[in-house]
Amino acid sequence: MTTWQGRKSRPASRPYEVWESEDGSWRWDVLQKHQGNDDKPYASWFCNVHSPYCTEMGDVYVSEIKGYARLVRTDYDAEPPIVMIV
Repeated sequence: MTTWQGRKSRPASRPYEVWESEDGSWRWDVLQKHQGNDDKPYASWFCNVHSPYCTEMGDVYVSEIKGYARLVRTDYDAEPPIVMIV
């Protein structure tokens, strides 16, 4: 059985996915997915949400994000790139 990506929480600087509203005023940075099947009725993601009013972290229903936004970026790499300073 393979492990599913998205189970471990990530820092706000390295989200698994980035979703954006049609006009670009809202952005959801997905930091953790609580389940493997996003099509369940009450599936939720832990997100860093950027709105015109403020930026907050919290759980958001997947259906709300997918209903109002489009996927703009994904990053499922397990390890960040190694940077060597000489």
